Amino acid sequence: MTEIMDIEEKTSAAEATESENAPKNYKAIIEAILFAAGYPLPYEKIAEVADISEEDALRYIAEIKQEYEDRESGLMIITYHDSCQICTKEKYAPEVRVALGIKQGGRLSNSALEVLAIVAYSQPVTRLQIEKIRGGIDCQYAVASLCAKNLIEPKGRLDMPGRPLVYGTTPDFMRCFGLSTLDELPEAKAFVSTAQMKFEELDGEGVSEGAEEEA
Repeated sequence: MTEIMDIEEKTSAAEATESENAPKNYKAIIEAILFAAGYPLPYEKIAEVADISEEDALRYIAEIKQEYEDRESGLMIITYHDSCQICTKEKYAPEVRVALGIKQGGRLSNSALEVLAIVAYSQPVTRLQIEKIRGGIDCQYAVASLCAKNLIEPKGRLDMPGRPLVYGTTPDFMRCFGLSTLDELPEAKAFVSTAQMKFEELDGEGVSEGAEEEA
């Protein structure tokens, strides 16, 4: 009996040593980190945790992203300028919504969509500049609503009398539209006509539910 226990202990020790010496699967490590996080993680943090260079982290992330596309996975990696995250693909949103009991996202009024489009294409931009572009129409409510939905946010103040706030889009805006950079935005003319459909299809995460607003 003692001999059997000694053999098992030696075998376990040998397996542990072999496991420690085995090359790490960095892509699997990165994939696990991103999946568990559920929100954008900085490339610097991913590299630190995986104990690799940021350059290698970016390379592995690009490979994982391509593998998802090649095998038509239900997952995708959205990359930003300083971070990335794993998300489910938009085409599977109806099934995900049913499985998790998620309600439809809240609608955005036409005026809110117009303000969102102006911010997206003109940022950084002040409220007064937005109103000027809209022909003098007040947009205080729409700006406040979009900030509450975390689609736009203050980005600082202009160095001029009154030091007005300037607004820009948020990471949630990028996530909602599946954008890696603002350069991927559709043509401005197509934005308002397609954005409402986009937000009606959202699962509500990052976009507050509620009735259509009037601005």
